[in-house]
Amino acid sequence: MLLVVAAVVLVLLAATGGWLAHRAQQVRSNLESSMSLLPELQASVLKRDPEGASVVTAQLEQHTTAARAAGTDPLWKAAGLIPFVGQNFRAVSEVTVSADDVVSRAVVPMVEKFATLHWNSLTPVSGRIDTGPLADMSPTLSAAATTVELSYERLDGIDSAELLPQIAEPLQDAVDALDEVRVPIENASRASQLLPSMLGAEGPRNYLVLVQNSAEIRATGGISGALAVLTVEDGRISLTDQGSASELGRFDPPLAVDAEQEEIYSYRMAAFMQSVNITPDFPTAASTAQRMWEDRHPESLIDGVIALDPVVLANILWATGPVELGDFGDPAVNALLAETSLPAALDSTNVVPTLLSDVYAQIEEPALQDEYFAAVAGKVFGALTNVQGDGTQLIEALVTSAEQGRLYLWSATSEEQDLLAQTDLAGAALGPTVGGAAFGVYFNDGTGAKMDYYIRRTVQLVKTCPGDGYSLYTVKVTLTNTAPADAATSLPEYVTGGGDFGVDPGRVKTNTVGYGPAQSLLQQARINGADVPVGSFAHGNRPVGILTTELGPGETTTLEMDFSKVVQDAEPVLDITPTVQDPADVLLPSEGLQSCA
Repeated sequence: MLLVVAAVVLVLLAATGGWLAHRAQQVRSNLESSMSLLPELQASVLKRDPEGASVVTAQLEQHTTAARAAGTDPLWKAAGLIPFVGQNFRAVSEVTVSADDVVSRAVVPMVEKFATLHWNSLTPVSGRIDTGPLADMSPTLSAAATTVELSYERLDGIDSAELLPQIAEPLQDAVDALDEVRVPIENASRASQLLPSMLGAEGPRNYLVLVQNSAEIRATGGISGALAVLTVEDGRISLTDQGSASELGRFDPPLAVDAEQEEIYSYRMAAFMQSVNITPDFPTAASTAQRMWEDRHPESLIDGVIALDPVVLANILWATGPVELGDFGDPAVNALLAETSLPAALDSTNVVPTLLSDVYAQIEEPALQDEYFAAVAGKVFGALTNVQGDGTQLIEALVTSAEQGRLYLWSATSEEQDLLAQTDLAGAALGPTVGGAAFGVYFNDGTGAKMDYYIRRTVQLVKTCPGDGYSLYTVKVTLTNTAPADAATSLPEYVTGGGDFGVDPGRVKTNTVGYGPAQSLLQQARINGADVPVGSFAHGNRPVGILTTELGPGETTTLEMDFSKVVQDAEPVLDITPTVQDPADVLLPSEGLQSCA
């Protein structure tokens, strides 16, 4: 009898093992089929083929449903209780559940919305953006973002060290895939929540636009010489006012600002519109600019602030095509321009050198330079609000500008700012977007001129392990003055500064600001390998160092700041001031990113 029982048990174990192997094959084949469909789905979306996307999504859902059924089979769940190997079965179950959740609760609803979406409604047509589709998409995008985030957290929380390699590697692939898409989906969700109200769906909004001039560098990009006010109501955008920072004059006494930042960056950030952004914290710069404008224009209340630089204008012109400058509306400016060789039309290839170099060589009067700058910005805004044909290039241009750190946005409405604070558009030096091993390198002009057009920069992080259980990071910066050797005489005085602020013509003075991660320490600094004193401050719980250099034409210098006691293990993130250079040419690959544990 005992032999019969034993034989029956062996048969049952063999059958069970065979069934689990069958289920494992079903999981594997269906998940592999799902992965093979993703490029096809992406291609359908990029081609704006909703019918094709719907067909692929239906196939995708069939496969993830089948994988989930196999991975949550009662016998499979029971196998998850087996000592020593059960964790592998449980991990597979989590992967199948997450895959099916993402497809059924995120991909399918978004593709259904995609099928009814009119893409051109997301870009300005005849000066107006239809906010209805954005508001309609918001619940779907919010639910999708939540599903993806929860699935990511669920899989990322599994201890892969206890799993077989055959399970651990696909699990990590799934985690990486979710990590890659969760930020874009969350950003799209925030945008759908923010844009309708910010585009005036609930009433008119006024936005102060700071056109940053990178030829005179500031921490967020450049001096805010040209100003404009955009009014938005029910998606309709109009340019309602223009001006310049010099017209606002000096604020005496300075406005009240954060005392900690004022200690670092001086009273100038609160006394001159041109210097509100010598702090890299854009919310501080924006709120100060808002108060300055309203002080001088009490009839013009500002609901938000936008900052951009000439490269953003170039990106927009890449999408819209060239703009004819034509009549500037000011006889004096028209007459002056008639005597110059400045281009009659601006496009993506000539707008940056025109605004940051050529205009100074051909227009000597600073006030007229500001007028020209503001007028050009107005023409580009006009092109932006009247996009002809396919508007996706405009969306791509704005996304690229934001990714390069050239486009900032601040809202005076606290609920909107709370959402913006979670995005790169916020440009914040503190807060949720600067957690982990966050570093920053920012530049402020000390020449009082427009010589930064000629400065070339590189920035790099170098990690070492000093043996105390912490990491030490060195922020390494190179600056090169590429101005012509005879810059002192060949360049206009307005460009060189003419020595008015104690810097000889042709030379460039730069204040380089380094930020370390929260709770780290600024240990020491070097210039060209020699130890030097460094201005040491704190912004919130982040250490801040400032080094000042001065370069003649053709000269190069290397600055280093060491930040020690870095406890964060995450891969470091380095934020930099956007300049006339491509960020890819400025940011060099980090070195020594080994663990110091």
